[in-house]
Amino acid sequence: MNKTIPLPSSHDKLLFTPGPLTTSLSVKKAMLHDAGSWHSEFNTRVTSIRERLLTIAGVSRASGYECVLMQGSGTFGVEAVFATCIPREGKVVVLSNGAYGERMALMLQHLQIKHTVLRTPENSPNDPAALDTLLTADDAITHVAVVHCETTTGILNPIDEVGAVTRKHRRSLIVDAMSSFGAIPIDTQEIGADFIVSSANKCIEGVPGFSFVIARRDALLASEGHARCLSLNLLDQLKAFEKSGQFRYTPPTHAILAFEQALNELELEGGVAARGERYRRNHVKLVAGMKNLGLRPFLDKKVQSVIITSFHYPTDRRFLFPDFYSRLSEKGFIIYPGKLTQAETFRIGSIGRIFESDIRSLLAAIAETLDELGVRAG
Repeated sequence: MNKTIPLPSSHDKLLFTPGPLTTSLSVKKAMLHDAGSWHSEFNTRVTSIRERLLTIAGVSRASGYECVLMQGSGTFGVEAVFATCIPREGKVVVLSNGAYGERMALMLQHLQIKHTVLRTPENSPNDPAALDTLLTADDAITHVAVVHCETTTGILNPIDEVGAVTRKHRRSLIVDAMSSFGAIPIDTQEIGADFIVSSANKCIEGVPGFSFVIARRDALLASEGHARCLSLNLLDQLKAFEKSGQFRYTPPTHAILAFEQALNELELEGGVAARGERYRRNHVKLVAGMKNLGLRPFLDKKVQSVIITSFHYPTDRRFLFPDFYSRLSEKGFIIYPGKLTQAETFRIGSIGRIFESDIRSLLAAIAETLDELGVRAG
């Protein structure tokens, strides 16, 4: 690594991605222990984690909510909600302005669940007024599914307004909060969400291995008999937790241990507000530094989240993303390719165990790499 580039805070390559992401050494160390999946000590930890996640969501069992852990990535969690909780006669409207909204539609297609997709452009938030019109016109729609932070671009969708429209029409709301939960406050009861889905390896800064669903208990119990598959049956998973404290099938024990430590560190940092503020500072420094290098964000700052930011390719034809990416990797920095259909972009995340000093290091590496490539970004 060139000596002019400030050293990163981690000995591993820093992950400027929306997850999996850079984790603390203590989270990694938590996985150096084995745990018996049926042992009472491990099950007590699982129970505690479920309760702590409810607290982060601003709800509790006493207020009528449950937290169900599900083996697999966040995608498994979202699909588990669809596979378990949509009745045979149900119909879902997916609000989509990126790849993860489209993935929801693909899940519904494979599950053979009736659905429609209400799309907005990739640089525009979901449209609550259009949803209002659609729900007025289509009585068959039973559920609304929305992505809070669409990491295709980093856009933040208006789940408060979407929730208000959904409540007005007495439909059920499913929120993919994969990249926002733990850093952006979500008032679960205020938005009227029946299901909120996230995963271990995002803003809580754990490692991959499981997702979790914050569910309104009545809505989950009402899904009895709806499940379209065995392993993704959320209701049966809840029943197992209530009966024995155990997962139905082999749990991701090491990921659970890491997550427990990650929750401890979230609390030590000051909770959701403090973590979100660190991410905000990272984002502000990133955008300012990239603009100084002549690299433009894709989104208007009014709709941009602090989670991940998409940047336009430089107009210089000498810029080739694979070369740019590999050179940054050699310097110790991992960024993300773009997923847009309407523009050539790459993405840089502001989340994980990274700080402003790491953003400065990344910016120095990007400046040096562009110089090496002979690329003029401005």
